[in-house]
Amino acid sequence: MFPLILTLKLDDATFILFDDLRQLYFPPERNLLSAHLTMFHHLPGEEIAQVKEDLRRVCAEFDEFPLAFPEWRFLGKGVAAKVFAPELLNLRAELAAVWKNRLKPQDQQKFQPHITVQNKVAPDEARAVYEKLAAEPLPPNGTAKGVSLWHYLGGIWKLEDDFLFGAERTKREQTRKNAQ
Repeated sequence: MFPLILTLKLDDATFILFDDLRQLYFPPERNLLSAHLTMFHHLPGEEIAQVKEDLRRVCAEFDEFPLAFPEWRFLGKGVAAKVFAPELLNLRAELAAVWKNRLKPQDQQKFQPHITVQNKVAPDEARAVYEKLAAEPLPPNGTAKGVSLWHYLGGIWKLEDDFLFGAERTKREQTRKNAQ
């Protein structure tokens, strides 16, 4: 069974902006994915039904929330936009608590949210891109819409499902209204 990856679902404008930068700066032969913010790198694929149930329950309690991009981060062999959102930290902490006995060491480390636009290049090339991006204003704020669950297929990812914030709560409220 393939492991699962969880990413934050960005609003369309933010996604397009970062994906365009990724297409521009990421080495084409290594750019197998669209822009993303990884929340968990390795969830147990054999427990997919429980993972999905956990996501439905937890995401129902969150509303869409703003994302800020305070600065670019030099990665040594790449560049990423730092992401600031207290709600994101709360969401990830809540999910980490639910899955605490299932997390691999990489997902037990301190969470430092970012969106990588370049990676796996020579340090001097990464430094040049970092300096170019750091000289320009960062993208405007974005919005977190939910999370996306992916199957890791050895380099490529296949989308399993999206879980929008408040979706189950909205369905329950609508059902109550229709019953009245």
